[in-house]
Amino acid sequence: MLQALADQGVDHIFGYPGGAVLPIYDELFQQDRLQHILVRHEQGALHAAEGYARSTGKVGVVLVTSGPGATNAVTGLTDALMDSIPLVCITGQVPTHLIGNDAFQESDTVGITRPCTKHNYLVRDVNDLAKVLHEAFYVARSGRPGPVVVDIPKDVQIATGNYTEVSNTQHKSYRPATVGDEDAIAEAIELMANAKRPIFYTGGGIINAGPVASERLRELVRMTGFPITSTLMGLGAYPASGKQWLGMLGMHGTYEANHAMHDCDVMIVLARVSTTASPGGSTRSRRAPRRSTSISTARPSTRTSKSISPLSAIAPMCLSR
Repeated sequence: MLQALADQGVDHIFGYPGGAVLPIYDELFQQDRLQHILVRHEQGALHAAEGYARSTGKVGVVLVTSGPGATNAVTGLTDALMDSIPLVCITGQVPTHLIGNDAFQESDTVGITRPCTKHNYLVRDVNDLAKVLHEAFYVARSGRPGPVVVDIPKDVQIATGNYTEVSNTQHKSYRPATVGDEDAIAEAIELMANAKRPIFYTGGGIINAGPVASERLRELVRMTGFPITSTLMGLGAYPASGKQWLGMLGMHGTYEANHAMHDCDVMIVLARVSTTASPGGSTRSRRAPRRSTSISTARPSTRTSKSISPLSAIAPMCLSR
């Protein structure tokens, strides 16, 4: 397991020890390659790993024990899923023959974390462990980033098996689209060219995608001259000193941004997730745009379009750095 983490470029692990992960901690203390950062609560480990991922552009790694350790991690996992933060959370689990028998500090980690992770795994064979870890990092960082849980029973931790090198670690059914639809792009350009009251609406995906995405956004705003607003997570992608900047949108945003969004005829949504904290975030919102056309960089099948169905969905943004 530690070799797989090292091969993925991991330097730091945030964690809190417990009985179901003691074999992993024993190995951690016998090496100097990976640095373990001890926290005082599992939730703190997840939040620390989130900050680490945001500031470094790497996948944050967390190690917690079974039962209460895993359940304490749920808040951090949910936060990472909402904010598109790449995390790999390794959880301990009771031995495989005790799963489902109400063993000490046992919980259905896979079932509990299914709604708040991008994907999760229960490793029952030590020969699958390295492959699963490599795949978990691929899923966490590719496409729209998010948290992935790898649940490892204690007997798998102490077993010996074959190591799988990093190679083609793509998930058999996970194929994030990173190439835009040319027809949809052409339609979007036509809508933008004929718009009377257009507005750019950007989100945290621009920040997650790195500095190049922010540069492209600023270039696009300069070329079009369209006004721009942003969610809280997207602040910083476009400078507040810019002439087209209207300020942040939403219940805590500016008067100008909210009214401009309400009265726009074309809304260009870039790397943003719908929430009820901003106009248009809820179909029941009285302030939602009523006569506007939405152009989104996310496809209707993703969470971006839960509340507003865009007329033109270009393609999901690749948020990996």
